[in-house]
Amino acid sequence: MFNGEASRVGGFIIVYRLYLRMKMRGTMVEEQIQWMLLYMQKGSVYVWKENLLENLESGKAKFGLAEEFLLELKKEFGEEDKELIKVAELRRIEQGEKMMEEFMQEF
Repeated sequence: MFNGEASRVGGFIIVYRLYLRMKMRGTMVEEQIQWMLLYMQKGSVYVWKENLLENLESGKAKFGLAEEFLLELKKEFGEEDKELIKVAELRRIEQGEKMMEEFMQEF
């Protein structure tokens, strides 16, 4: 569970990034994000989660990759992580008609 404490956001992101890669590869981004939101039940992150759900449902918020969601979470609740930002930017790079993440899965 993540409650919004800045000292815990890094650990939350690492655990769920690994889980997504191991168990949810190939799952739709929306499903991955909804799964992570299940573990945000207390504290300030709960209010953030409820607002985000409303924005997702109305189309005001959209994430192309789960990594973009994790970056937004890190920006909101943690200290800026230059490595995470660079990883998210790399994943948005396109190779031909495919996003980098799709392209790399072929290898």
